Amino acid sequence: MKDKARGTATLILRDQTFTVPAGITVREAIRHVGLVPESVLPTRDGELIPEDERLQDGDVIRLVAVISGGWA
Repeated sequence: MKDKARGTATLILRDQTFTVPAGITVREAIRHVGLVPESVLPTRDGELIPEDERLQDGDVIRLVAVISGGWA
């Protein structure tokens, strides 16, 4: 049975949406959905948030892919 007191948070990366349990850290949530934490930047309402912040019920976190490159 789902723990209703804990709730869930949502991670969004491009066109993918993931539901994760509230109460875990952003970094844990990123790993929970199979992503590498160093490959994305977590944002809430357009502001960067720290990876050690705990997610609250109803949080919506947008993940921005980190793109690197150089001269060819």
